[in-house]
Amino acid sequence: MRVLVKSLLHWILPSQCYCCETLLEVGQPGICPACLSTIRWIEPPFCTRCGVPFPSRVGENHLCGGCLTRRRYFTIARAIGYYEGSLREVLHRWKYEEKTYVTSFFGEKLEEGFFRYWPRPSFDLIIPVPLHPKRLKERGFNQALLLVKELSRRTRIPYAKRILQKKIPTPPQVLLNGEARDKGVRGSFHIQNAEEIRRKRILLVDDVYTTGATVNECSRLLLKAGAEQIDVLTLAHAVLHH
Repeated sequence: MRVLVKSLLHWILPSQCYCCETLLEVGQPGICPACLSTIRWIEPPFCTRCGVPFPSRVGENHLCGGCLTRRRYFTIARAIGYYEGSLREVLHRWKYEEKTYVTSFFGEKLEEGFFRYWPRPSFDLIIPVPLHPKRLKERGFNQALLLVKELSRRTRIPYAKRILQKKIPTPPQVLLNGEARDKGVRGSFHIQNAEEIRRKRILLVDDVYTTGATVNECSRLLLKAGAEQIDVLTLAHAVLHH
């Protein structure tokens, strides 16, 4: 209810840009044109599997070192922008300050990215990366589910929000390396109603791709339960090299 109230107040009262606090015009997304222009959108060359952009803007797409040495259960993962600066700020305020009215802006960017990387009939189902019930209660919403609902509405691909569930809370993953993250998420998710995903092509959606440990574990379980193929779409990719 508090999330709904804050969203309604946004449309009644003047709102400010999340990054620079400039007053926005009615109906503008939560980020002003100046801050929007500073966001780095991901462009080739990038890894053909996980989508991480390479430091050099010269060359062709190819597998990155991480995807050459670690098993990936998803077919491809793609992200819209770099997890830095204005985009990172907006994502944080969206998630942690309940600025859920920016979801439509994110939905628009996800739609653009979706049709850049996949043809329209690519998937049978869209599934969000779930939150543990305790975290969901604290936050009041699952940001991945908000993105999934937006993308489903825009692409007309159905979504399912309860098939993939998180049964064990995991510690903060920010400071862990890739191997530690893999171990940290192992066994923390489970599948229910597996018959609903058998032989289905699934798009898994989350807000940020960091090391890929979470989406990789989710993809492993979905494939084990009978899904035909898992691809991943996120708003941002955390890039360790610049």
